[in-house]
Amino acid sequence: MSGRGQGRLAGRVAVVTGAGDGIGAAVARAYAAEGARVVVADLSEEHGRAVAAEVDGLYVRTDVSDKAQVHAMVDAAVSTYGSIDVLVNNAWGHIPYSRVEDKTDDTVDRAFAVGFRGPLWAMQAAFPHMKARGWGRVVNMCSLNGVNAHIGSMEYNTAKEALRTLTRTAAREWAPTGVVVNAVCPGAKSSAFRRAMSEHPELEAAADAGNPMGRIGDPLADIAPVAVFLAGDDCRYLTGNTLFVDGGAHINGVAWQPDLP
Repeated sequence: MSGRGQGRLAGRVAVVTGAGDGIGAAVARAYAAEGARVVVADLSEEHGRAVAAEVDGLYVRTDVSDKAQVHAMVDAAVSTYGSIDVLVNNAWGHIPYSRVEDKTDDTVDRAFAVGFRGPLWAMQAAFPHMKARGWGRVVNMCSLNGVNAHIGSMEYNTAKEALRTLTRTAAREWAPTGVVVNAVCPGAKSSAFRRAMSEHPELEAAADAGNPMGRIGDPLADIAPVAVFLAGDDCRYLTGNTLFVDGGAHINGVAWQPDLP
């Protein structure tokens, strides 16, 4: 997978959270193919080490809900490769679908720890290194679930929308430094998507049929190339944006009606 010394990301160091599977793994593979040194941050040692070996990268076991571990992740990138140029906040943990009135404080707290505070801590830790070099790229994986307020996943929706607001705020504040910050709302058959479909298998065919392109995207073929663009030199004048990489599903919204008790 490695294209060291060549490619659009040659010489760059990228940290990707939740890179042991799904969209995170696809992004790690695409970055390595474009010449980047990749830090694979994941809670699963089995999955994380496998992807790191595949991309000739560094695995760092990371629970992004733990501030000390997030800081250690950034420190590992800098101590091993000398810098951090690209940060992709992608990690998420599965939470079962349920109605708003049934959500517990623990569920909401966990969602915000993983989906908002973890990315915030990572951005705060990475920014001084990026600012010192006058170059940096932050890619935050958000969700159409939050934009459309899909039912059953309130804690996910709100955490991801908080992350989108953080994206725009950091983009505005960091614009003079050479650090750009953008969000991606992907529509892909990621690990999280497949887990959701295992609970509601009747929805997968409907999701494919309801997409304007007739299918839900592939993490490597459809999402990772956009993440490569957002990590490179070509997006130097693009910041604070949300890119809906979803086959057009955001245009008119998508049907989402899981059978909640």
